[in-house]
Amino acid sequence: MTATATATATTTHPTVTLAPPLRRVDSPIGRIELIGNGSAVVSLTIERDGSLPHDGDDERSDAVLDRAAAQLSEYFSGTRTTFDVPVTLCGTEFQREVWARLGELRFGEVTSYGELGLSTGRASAGRAVGGAVGANPVPILIPCHRVLASNNRITGYSGGNGIPTKVWLLNHEGIGHTE
Repeated sequence: MTATATATATTTHPTVTLAPPLRRVDSPIGRIELIGNGSAVVSLTIERDGSLPHDGDDERSDAVLDRAAAQLSEYFSGTRTTFDVPVTLCGTEFQREVWARLGELRFGEVTSYGELGLSTGRASAGRAVGGAVGANPVPILIPCHRVLASNNRITGYSGGNGIPTKVWLLNHEGIGHTE
């Protein structure tokens, strides 16, 4: 018994991966880097120590990032108090629940980590709430700077240069706080 092998020719095409849309914006708190997915903003990073994660990459903006950049400029100039650009948030169910609560906060409104925990049904989850707030992928658009300790103290901020960035944002919105 003889076996006959049949060769099949296949053609493979190289996969071209396009870099995601990227836009940078100057602001009073440092440069801001926006990354999108073509239909929403997926990341907002505030410059830390003079650098951004994708400083070496060319900008490739799109309509969503252009709209986000315009709204951020209006926010920093004091003419905008809400954002209506689409965002896509990737995180755990708990993180997304915390971020949804943050998204309900209005300009100049503040909440505490404890209040956030209560609103998610996890009154004793202060550390987890803090972790979720700190993991927010789109600060300012989802206003994690509006979270303070129960005594209105600033306990930290992961965006930009940390507490000085948060102080600027709170002052900009007229939110009373202590450092």
